Amino acid sequence: MAEDFTRFRPPPGLRSGHFQSLLASSAVRRRVVRRRSEALRRAGEVWTLDGGDGIRLQGLYSAQPGASRGLAVLLHGWEGSVNSNYVLANGARLYAEGFDVFRMNFRDHGDTHHLNDGIFHSCRLDEVVNSLADLQQRLGARRWRLGGYSLGGNFSLRVALRADPAGLDIARVVAVNPVIDPAAAMHAMEHGIRFYERYFERKWSRSLRTKKQCFPDLYGEETWHEIRGLRERTHYLATRHAGFESAAEYFEGYSVARNRLAALQVPSTILTSEDDPVVPIQDFRDLPANPAIELIVTKHGGHCGFLKNWKLESMAEDLIASRFLAAG
Repeated sequence: MAEDFTRFRPPPGLRSGHFQSLLASSAVRRRVVRRRSEALRRAGEVWTLDGGDGIRLQGLYSAQPGASRGLAVLLHGWEGSVNSNYVLANGARLYAEGFDVFRMNFRDHGDTHHLNDGIFHSCRLDEVVNSLADLQQRLGARRWRLGGYSLGGNFSLRVALRADPAGLDIARVVAVNPVIDPAAAMHAMEHGIRFYERYFERKWSRSLRTKKQCFPDLYGEETWHEIRGLRERTHYLATRHAGFESAAEYFEGYSVARNRLAALQVPSTILTSEDDPVVPIQDFRDLPANPAIELIVTKHGGHCGFLKNWKLESMAEDLIASRFLAAG
């Protein structure tokens, strides 16, 4: 009988959404994931993809040494990378299941700040779609799978909406804790435990300093990393460097709320938890009825956690592997 993922219940001590979120991204889990992902990482080759208009995105391609079940592509969350715990853990699982795995960095994530002079923002969908089309063409990939976490889940769903006109042959999407309404996610961080806002603020500051060092002629005078508060900094970057009138307009630019997913045709699984401290559960209850969408909501799991035991294995990895294998 197929596993009912909605019944996910971690052991005592792992039922706090905050603890799930923090432990999943911790150095403790990193040590475990690094061991499990050794074969994936050893097989990884750096590939640079054509994002169109001279834009380059980069990732790591781990091909099977023999027969393959097909291609699986993984997208990280905001200020994550191809080496984030959840990307490595899922990549290792899928590689062990026989998939070729491509882990892609968004612009200005990982060590790719030097590749493009413009700054990353979440409305840069075209370059992701073009890069995936380039990857598909170069590999001759058919019926490939796409998975993403948090902002990567949001990108995965938007890529799927563009799949047909872009000629992307995607068999299945799985989005874990995807950002549905960016404005609601911002509100949740501002009015919840301040750790999350401060966490992303620190990581974003490091990234902006790196961008400034890579392009001193363009950004040498910028003090953007000193702006306190995610909303204030987002407004500054969106209006000064991304062409938006306000942070609110920018958030609408990559939202998949308010019936946008009604047009989705690629079979897609969305996994979220009621105790996600970053993406409000109400956003998922407001999704349109669409037979292409399988929505799985659990009581526990946090944000990008779903740790099912003290071996720090994640139920989300089981779900992604299950849905990717079934897409066969």
